[in-house]
Amino acid sequence: MTTSYTITLKNCAFFARHGLHDAEEFLGQRFFVDAVLDVVPLKPLADDSIESTVDYGVAFQEIEAIVTGRRRYLIEAIAQEIALKLCERFPQIRRARISVRKPNAPVAGVLDYVQVTVDHAV
Repeated sequence: MTTSYTITLKNCAFFARHGLHDAEEFLGQRFFVDAVLDVVPLKPLADDSIESTVDYGVAFQEIEAIVTGRRRYLIEAIAQEIALKLCERFPQIRRARISVRKPNAPVAGVLDYVQVTVDHAV
């Protein structure tokens, strides 16, 4: 029997300069990321070893590096890059669902945020 479990990093917040419009790059804004990672450990969990699982501190750093890195026009591209990077960095991840929220999306209307979710299975 194979053990699996889910690690969730919820509402990770970063200041960045993504978007189609020049003003978005100039002003920047906060972006929020959720990462839901389905994991199959490399060793039994009873071993109590960080090497068997996903170090969520390192996962957070990988997310931060992508979100605060080079400018992207689409939050979809950010979400996909995060999913691919986490699956590459941690072979224990079997599925990564990454949501990126943009609270100050330039739309003609009132809304809390725009969110995109990418689901990547290995």
